[in-house]
Amino acid sequence: MLPEWITQKCPEISADHREAAIARQAQLTKPTGALGRLEQLAIELAGLQATERPRAARVPIIIFAGDHGIVAQGVSAYPQAVTIAMMANFASGGAAISVLARELGSTLEVVDAGTLAEEAMPGIVADKPRHGTRDFSIEPALTPAELAFAFEAGQRAVARAKSHQPDLLIFGEMGIGNTTTSAAMAASLLGISAEEIAGHGTGVDAAGRAHKVRVIEVAIARHGVAGGSPEKILCAVGGLEIAAISGAIIAAAQARIPVLIDGFIVSVAALAAVRLNPSCQPFLLPSHQSAEQGHRLVLRALNVQPLISLDLRLGEGSGAAIALPLVRSACALHNDMATFAQANVPDRPS
Repeated sequence: MLPEWITQKCPEISADHREAAIARQAQLTKPTGALGRLEQLAIELAGLQATERPRAARVPIIIFAGDHGIVAQGVSAYPQAVTIAMMANFASGGAAISVLARELGSTLEVVDAGTLAEEAMPGIVADKPRHGTRDFSIEPALTPAELAFAFEAGQRAVARAKSHQPDLLIFGEMGIGNTTTSAAMAASLLGISAEEIAGHGTGVDAAGRAHKVRVIEVAIARHGVAGGSPEKILCAVGGLEIAAISGAIIAAAQARIPVLIDGFIVSVAALAAVRLNPSCQPFLLPSHQSAEQGHRLVLRALNVQPLISLDLRLGEGSGAAIALPLVRSACALHNDMATFAQANVPDRPS
């Protein structure tokens, strides 16, 4: 059974603040629409944050890590031990997202939402119901109780982040095998074939991708989840870190905190979150379109347009972190540009 809070309605967009932002944009010393999507981004944030001065200064980054039983079927180019090793790399400051967090002045929390790690690791928050998912080619990946625990791990992470008074949140992921899990989820949620959605992940070759597609198609048929409910899909073929991100997205939206959405895996978690609680949809700000072939299909299903496209496929929340300066620029321009009246610049004739 789903935790009761999962379906509780998120706040409405503040129409008054959104209209005020539109009016301000019309008075800034520039031609109407000259700053393109940056104008719309500032307007969206004003409505979501219910403020006249949209902000993107305090943006904590939370990475959720999990291991996947499906790796036993040879779907990844990397061994499963990489998941735990990369968690340590995040915590010690050597990973890409660690570098980006420092550049951005963002805090970085790493949550072990379901890896195979048996012992506590320095700098890692362990919050998991089990060590890795089951092999979904053989049996369901998760029980309903394990799924509920993962949702609440996401909620707990947002509760901790709220102490930083965040303007936005970024969620990232780490888990060898999680592109296979995400592709299986996306194919099931969208009711499309694995061939359409599954990509090369961490770098499998053409034969490896074909094998991944077969594994996913057989599993979806075995569990009968094509077009099913998000909770049934998550239990059948999901991942603990993915479910935790879905829960975190809903919890953030319920707290009126917009989320800058990362690449394919986080976008699949976002799609599951929207299917579970449609009222969280407005709080999703897409950062980029990744090189993973199914990402564009998931973005289309979410009805969002990414800010950038740089052929990224790292994960970790890195694409969202790279896009954050654009969001900050949109806020700065909206808040700090002079109006025509302030600058004594003639406006357009009325």
